[in-house]
Amino acid sequence: MPRLTAAPVVPRRERVLRGTLFVAVFASSVAFIEPSPHDALMGALAFVALIAGLRFPRLLALPLLLLVLFNASGLIALINAYGNDKSVQYAATSIYLAVATLIFACLFSEPDTRRLDIMRTAYVLTAVLAALEGMAGYFHLFHGSDSFLVEARATGMFKDPNVFGPFLIWPALALLERLLMHRLRLLDIGALGIILIGLMLSFSRGAWFHFAVSGGLLIVLCLLTAPSTTVRFRIVGLSAISLVALAGVAVVLLSIPSVASMFAERAHLINSYDIGQGGRFRLQELAVTAVLNNPDGMGPLEFARVNGLQQHNVYLQAFLVYGWIGGAAYLLLLGATLFVAFRNMFLRTPWQPYLLTATTALVGEIAEGMIIDTDHWRHFFLLLGIVWGCAAATVQYRRQMLGCSPVPPRSIPTYPR
Repeated sequence: MPRLTAAPVVPRRERVLRGTLFVAVFASSVAFIEPSPHDALMGALAFVALIAGLRFPRLLALPLLLLVLFNASGLIALINAYGNDKSVQYAATSIYLAVATLIFACLFSEPDTRRLDIMRTAYVLTAVLAALEGMAGYFHLFHGSDSFLVEARATGMFKDPNVFGPFLIWPALALLERLLMHRLRLLDIGALGIILIGLMLSFSRGAWFHFAVSGGLLIVLCLLTAPSTTVRFRIVGLSAISLVALAGVAVVLLSIPSVASMFAERAHLINSYDIGQGGRFRLQELAVTAVLNNPDGMGPLEFARVNGLQQHNVYLQAFLVYGWIGGAAYLLLLGATLFVAFRNMFLRTPWQPYLLTATTALVGEIAEGMIIDTDHWRHFFLLLGIVWGCAAATVQYRRQMLGCSPVPPRSIPTYPR
């Protein structure tokens, strides 16, 4: 009779940490108030992480330095917005999100996927819930469901459909990667379908573009990292089927008059508010001039106060709010993040799927930043934390494999999920 192996005992502090992580991520779809419940729970997560003895890998010294430089420059620029309470709140939020990035990175830097698995489960569940809320609001399924709409666009419990849409993209990619690379499950297919319908009903052109970029890149990277030719054929076949299914769902939704009307309105590449004297493009021209004239930055919200509206470009925003030094630190942070992601994603590790999906979602969001301000999107900083945490875990994993095994790192077999 085979001997049964006892399951490893998880210390109480680790159980509390994982539970707090789950609740904090699950609450991230509640974002119609500031500070949000997620923000408060991140404070609890930071406290529990300290109690649990969370370690700080050396690799994270670089994002720490760049985030400190970014926010220190923002505090200096705050002098130019003296007396504006909202500007102080803006700066405080920036600091909090920098800390949140490092907390997530430290949490996921262990060479183990259990925390990542918990984060994924919580994020997929809350994304499905948010998408269902958006669908209920759009189709007026019950009394009060209109609260999940803004200007006839699905928002779930977000204030802005242009944030709601991108929030749904990483969980969609995580589900898609598992379907392409590992196994087909009806539960995953159903969850992916709900999330993609919610994404479409957000009518966010930026989010649609973001998903197209991220999804296409994910398929390419899955092909490059597939362990065999059989898996590559599976990826190609399932990708083709997924595109046909997505087109079919789109056709069904577009047969609904209200959806077709809103889609026709939103599908134009350039709308009336993009051009003209007060349009997006004109504001971006003014923003470039303002950046050149204010090397120390204008401070939070000052450009909108002077010109009436934001410029809707996160890179101009970084230089306008945080000055030249802060803007350069932001660009370096994004560049360094992509560098460590692509440098480490081709090693077969148990957390490789998380690094792949977080990187592809991040690439799409970096591209979307050209047309919208993403510097305070909570899920953006979660993606940064996933990438840096997985990269730190991979560095440690590579050292262990090179130190104790003659097998080259790239031939290490992948782990079933």
